Amino acid sequence: MVLLDYIGDMMEGVEFLIALGSILGLLGLIVGLIGLLVMPRFRRHNMFYVIIISIILLIVCGVHTGLEYFSIRI
Repeated sequence: MVLLDYIGDMMEGVEFLIALGSILGLLGLIVGLIGLLVMPRFRRHNMFYVIIISIILLIVCGVHTGLEYFSIRI
């Protein structure tokens, strides 16, 4: 029984990390798009990296996962 409780707690932690990755991906995508519009030309290449990493996070974690886990309504 102790082992099952431990595994259950680990699964809750993994679920939280996936939801957190989803939210960070959404925020990174928004910040990256705003940065492309606002930043000067020589700094825009950094925003491309932010957007690419955010898209990878959204692909791995899913968009709906974080919104459902943290009860965020759009």
